Amino acid sequence: MAEIQPITVLTVDDEENITEMLQEYLKKDGFTVLTAHSGQSALNILQTTPCDVVLLDVAMPGMDGIEVCRRIRMFSDMYIVMLTAKTEEIDRIVGLSVGADDYIAKPFSPRELTARIYAMLRRPRNTKMGAAAAKEIEQIYHFDNITVYPERHEVRVNNEIVQLTAREFDMLLALVQYAGKVYTRGQLLERVWGNGYYDDHVVDVHMANLRKKIEADPAHPLYIETIRGVGYRFRGKNDGK
Repeated sequence: MAEIQPITVLTVDDEENITEMLQEYLKKDGFTVLTAHSGQSALNILQTTPCDVVLLDVAMPGMDGIEVCRRIRMFSDMYIVMLTAKTEEIDRIVGLSVGADDYIAKPFSPRELTARIYAMLRRPRNTKMGAAAAKEIEQIYHFDNITVYPERHEVRVNNEIVQLTAREFDMLLALVQYAGKVYTRGQLLERVWGNGYYDDHVVDVHMANLRKKIEADPAHPLYIETIRGVGYRFRGKNDGK
């Protein structure tokens, strides 16, 4: 299967400290990030460079974010999130009425922002510009410093790719898909090895190896919890949904 290209995000804000902060955080989360510090420069970039998401500040000198959003909608259906320090309802209504997909007020949590981006990317879209967003976006499972990409068969810890065996990956995917659910060893055997495999010990061996690769302290795991006498479960909330 062809590898899905990274999502490209354009951050647009006249305050450079804001774009630098967003760039640093989004890159750690696996996004490709471009920056612009004016409405016109943002439009120039979008006319020549495929992007999937635009984070657009409302209150910029010259051409403000509302006008930039309006102009983007003349040639693209890419995802747009409006960023603003204003919280009045009228500003939100105006922003969404010109075609923005979401609206978030400053100051905001970077984690909340990425969660909203992931949520938007799961919506079907026929964008003219974004190659990645034009395709069906894979479900991503993100827990603090661990991200699982099922379609890519890829796991990142602290944004570094971790090499897992096929069995280890399948076990981790089963656990993160239903985080909080307790899997018995028998259920994991059936899910990963298939019917007819009955050696519960193989699950424990592979789980120990998996912990060594994704846990900071395998002896005291933060994510993969052993439920004594039953099996295992994955702890944490998926921010990628």
